[in-house]
Amino acid sequence: MANETKNTVGDSRNPDHNARAQEASYEVPARGFYEQEPAKRRENRFSVEVNRGNLSPMDSLFGDKERTFWIFQIGGWTGYCLLRTFQAITSGQDLYHYTWVIIAAALIGFAMTSVMRNLYRMVREWALHWLLLCVIFVCGACGLIFSSIELYIAPFLMPGWVPFTGLELFGNAMFESTALFAWSALYFGYHYYQSMQEQQEQVLKATAMAHQAQLKMLRYQLNPHFLFNTLNAISTLVLEKSETEANQMLTKLSSFLRFTLVNQPTQRISLDQELYALGLYLDIENVRFGDRLKVDFDISETAKTALIPSLLLQPLIENAIKYAIAPSIEGGTIRVNADVKDGKLVVLLEDDGPGLADLENIVSQSGSGVGIVNTKERLLQIYGPNHRFVLTNLEPSGLGIRIEIPCEREKRP
Repeated sequence: MANETKNTVGDSRNPDHNARAQEASYEVPARGFYEQEPAKRRENRFSVEVNRGNLSPMDSLFGDKERTFWIFQIGGWTGYCLLRTFQAITSGQDLYHYTWVIIAAALIGFAMTSVMRNLYRMVREWALHWLLLCVIFVCGACGLIFSSIELYIAPFLMPGWVPFTGLELFGNAMFESTALFAWSALYFGYHYYQSMQEQQEQVLKATAMAHQAQLKMLRYQLNPHFLFNTLNAISTLVLEKSETEANQMLTKLSSFLRFTLVNQPTQRISLDQELYALGLYLDIENVRFGDRLKVDFDISETAKTALIPSLLLQPLIENAIKYAIAPSIEGGTIRVNADVKDGKLVVLLEDDGPGLADLENIVSQSGSGVGIVNTKERLLQIYGPNHRFVLTNLEPSGLGIRIEIPCEREKRP
């Protein structure tokens, strides 16, 4: 391949070898190959994180339903005690003795709401109107029981109080029913919130799975003509007894295909690794085009370590070869420039082909603009609005593709 390079990229790192030796000596610097599990462990970052290993302090405190209930139960009835204490102070009660009445009332409420919890568990899935009627009835009935127990034992705790009888035992029923209704509202409010969170988490997981499936579909839509032409070229080399060249080409094809399988479509690799895979691909295509294919790389040092979605550039180069190099008897030149500007990784690909008549209608005019369309879709799926993908017809001829994505780098432990 006649590469006019300003930076050396894509050089083959595999020596000539047969198929058996290849398994032992193959090496592609694919970040995360050996330590990374499949898509289960790496959810796409654009999808919201649902990894339970990264819990916030609030999630750690209230993440477990049982723990949450008892935290609210203890906290709620402690607040009830404080409210009753304030009421006793404002009404001039003997706070020393009345405190025991408050504690007794809180313990009664604590026990009563623990029983109500088991009842609410059985009716939680009822229709809203039936559920509301049930809550009103339960809070009213329990308020009457609560008041009667509290006022029955209060004279034993407060010196000088005359025992309550008859309807007097229900004197605090309104207050206690209101407290129980507030407790019920908190109980159902929490479970409603928890249910909404679980549903949202399920939707996000489903969205992430669908997103990954779509990315895989886009990434693995490699032009079948590439494999066909490569295998046909290898067959020609074998027939011409060019065994060394055929073995080299098989080695590069194997390395390139393994690279495509190793790297998940949502995974980001360094631009240097991406250019290595691109070099394998171009070495293969060079067998077909020879001196007709010229490639000019201009990659800054800061850009080489920036992260980029794996195999993002290959479909664009393949598209340039198909429409700019292959139809021309003289061939042509493909230029790849990359630099970091204002926190963005800027990649520019140019060819000297005929360009596009309609930059907004790629597939329909050519019948096969899959490489460009899929790349646009992948960038949209991964980066959303935080990227740019611009097509430009060059003068006097040619097509320019400008990609701008956030400049991210691999985090070192």
